[in-house]
Formats: sequence, structure tokens, C-alpha cells
Amino acid sequence: MPIRVKPGSSRARVGGRYEGPHGAALVVAVHAPPVDGRATDAAIAALADALGLRRADLSLRSGAASRDKIIAVTDAPPDLADRVARLRDTPP
Repeated sequence: MPIRVKPGSSRARVGGRYEGPHGAALVVAVHAPPVDGRATDAAIAALADALGLRRADLSLRSGAASRDKIIAVTDAPPDLADRVARLRDTPP
């Protein structure tokens, strides 16, 4: 699943669409700075919470040093695509 991370935001939020290099990405804004992977970790935690998944079910597949990332989901629920679409199509 493609996501676009916006580090250094005033608050964490998941929602909105970004047309990135991997297609339509879900926007994940986090308070953490883009230093030593802290923004990535915060984004994965916020994404897990927003999708109603365990943090352990999500992992970074690519984009460690980029704002555009691909997240892998293990044991995905059958309605995961609907959950992501609902968040992606919600204005920020």
C-alpha cells in the first residue's frame, strides 16, 4: 500500500490522497521529525491505528529515506481495500 508521509506536522492524522510515484497514496501526517526513521515509525503506528490493525501487521517494504513509502500488510482483513479507500478519499 503506498503512503505519503508528512513529517513535522502539528498533529498526527491519516487521510487524503497524494498522486505519487507509486500511484494514489494515502497521506499520513505525523509529528515526528524525519530523523533516524522516527517519522516512518510514527507513520506506521498512526496507519495501523487508523486502519484498526496491529502495529506488528504493518512493515516498511520500500522508501526508508523517502516521503513516498510502500507498506506491506500481513494477515490483511478482507475489507482492507475499502478501509484504505475510505481514508484516502477523505479530504485532509
